[in-house]
Amino acid sequence: MDKFNLRKTDLALGIYLLAAVCFLIIPIPSWMLDIMLAINLGIALMILFNVLYSKEVLNMSSFPTLLLFTTIFRISLNVSSTRLILSTGDPGKVVLAFGQFVGGNNMVIGVVIFLILIIVQFVVINKGSERVAEVTARFTLDAMPGKQMAIDADLNTGAIDDAEAKRRREKIQQESAFFGSMDGATKFVKGDATAGVIITAVNIIGGIIMGMTSMGLSANEAIEKFTILTIGDGLVSQIPSLVISLSTGILVTKAGNKEELGDTVVQEVFSIPKVMFVVGGAMIFLGVVTPLPLMVFLPLGGLIIFCGVLVNKSQAIAAIESEAQDNEEEEANEIRRPENVVSLLSVDPIELEFGYGILPLADVNQGGDLLDRVVMIRRQIALELGTVVPIIRLRDNIQLNPNQYVIKIKGVQVSEGEILFDHYMAMNPGFVEEEITGIPTVEPSFHLPAIWITESQRERAESLGYTVVDPPSIIATHLTEVIRSNIAELLTRQDVSNLINNVKEKNQALIDELVPKLMSIGEIQKVLQNLLSEGISIRDLVTIFETLADHAAITRDTDVLTEYARQSLKRAISSKYFTSNETVSVVTLDPQVEQDIMSSVKQTEQGAYLALDPEKTQKIIKSVETETQKLENLGKVPIVITSPIVRMYFKKLTGDYFKDLIVVSYNEIESDVELQSVGMVTA
Repeated sequence: MDKFNLRKTDLALGIYLLAAVCFLIIPIPSWMLDIMLAINLGIALMILFNVLYSKEVLNMSSFPTLLLFTTIFRISLNVSSTRLILSTGDPGKVVLAFGQFVGGNNMVIGVVIFLILIIVQFVVINKGSERVAEVTARFTLDAMPGKQMAIDADLNTGAIDDAEAKRRREKIQQESAFFGSMDGATKFVKGDATAGVIITAVNIIGGIIMGMTSMGLSANEAIEKFTILTIGDGLVSQIPSLVISLSTGILVTKAGNKEELGDTVVQEVFSIPKVMFVVGGAMIFLGVVTPLPLMVFLPLGGLIIFCGVLVNKSQAIAAIESEAQDNEEEEANEIRRPENVVSLLSVDPIELEFGYGILPLADVNQGGDLLDRVVMIRRQIALELGTVVPIIRLRDNIQLNPNQYVIKIKGVQVSEGEILFDHYMAMNPGFVEEEITGIPTVEPSFHLPAIWITESQRERAESLGYTVVDPPSIIATHLTEVIRSNIAELLTRQDVSNLINNVKEKNQALIDELVPKLMSIGEIQKVLQNLLSEGISIRDLVTIFETLADHAAITRDTDVLTEYARQSLKRAISSKYFTSNETVSVVTLDPQVEQDIMSSVKQTEQGAYLALDPEKTQKIIKSVETETQKLENLGKVPIVITSPIVRMYFKKLTGDYFKDLIVVSYNEIESDVELQSVGMVTA
């Protein structure tokens, strides 16, 4: 099949050249000349666009030979058309159409257009192409030894193999042969233009003589008829010739560019928005101030400025993406270095990653205050829970959606959210009846239904009673809740050591008694983590450490010590969950359930654990759900009151089922708090 295709291509090429030779000798009818002229124009256009869209000059390595073939074919058509003009005065419809339509059916116009085409081709395109081809051929030949040495060096160092080296050498040889051939091939174009001028002049003179002597025309009639036909013949030949010359110029001038020419031109001409703003403003100025047509220059200037705005916006997005990619590259380069491999072992305690659409919120230069809010979060947690929140790492992540953010604890994603940068979140507190239009969403911190509204709707929503929050506040609130939920996990031994040192400055006797004689830093850490896991502040460390020093000599069980610490903090716990001089609705625990729990506690060397019957456990859990639902229906926070000895075991029992259930013992409640039981947990 390949041989058959090869024979067909060889046959087509042979017919093409044979036809050119035959047209020089054998007269052809006018209809066949029309077909050949159309084919000639089509081939010229195909060559032009192949040259335009080729990525490398070697993709058109046959161009010098092709240039010779098209030139001889076009000259043979010139001879055939000249023969028909002089012999019959009818060279066909194509020549006549070019003479009448393109030349305006006017002898003077046709001559002027023809001369302009000749000047453009001969003086502008061909002259420049010839010079570029000559210089490129010289530089290519001069650079050959250096390129050969570079290939040998890469081969010797092992950067490339023998096959790649052979391919590169062949490419260098092909480039050298190609540009050397192009240097000579441009002479064909130059000769073609010169021949076109001579043939046209001969046709006009010969046509006038033939018209007056053989056809009986007057001098004016012969001049008008044969001049228009000859100009039509010249135009139909010179336009394909001009296209081929243009192809030659494009091919030799794109020698160093391996990208598509269209992309390169657009990127280079329309890459600076400032230039487009200046040009657009100048066009508008010329249209307004000068007598130039306003309806032409004003829209054109506005269009250029609009394009500049679009380019500026796209470059800003590309810059953000490029910066993110550069950061990733820098991190990758750091990782590749042997001395920095250790950095892979470190994990940021808290990370906030966000898409590039949220970047303005963290950019101080764009008015973003997210960094300030992060500082306030750390201060707020320190005042509220008495512990230091680790440094919160903020970074953009191009892999996220533009409006998405992700919160990570110790490198693992624990929560995420999505905001609309230029919108506000409106939440119905429960009593607003009138609805507002917006984009339905869910508040990320507490998973409440909400609506995204625009700036223009904000004032109306607030007047109706909606709670309206801006995007930075949404992220800050979400981050705060995540930190609160994981603060116990974030408390390290080093943090505990720092807290102990702070207390030691004014309470040295207490610390000397407690650490390390009675408790280690790790055991103190477990007690503090137990308190933080239930939202109990450890800010009053002196009271906590005093309690631990009192009871650590009796027991080393950190869970039991936590209960003693909670009882010593009953004033803080009561103020957190209860209101003085006000009756508080709670759920109590059936004494039988308490007895069942205590009888199921098993003591081991590692500590105590609960071995309660699974069926009874399910009954207790179901009862807790039923009773706490009563409080929620009343709009109250569900609180369960137990005896001190049972509290920690009941909390462990229900912790996996009710994350936010508050369990308080009677010893953790101030005497002035009035309680009202609205239910009892039974089994």
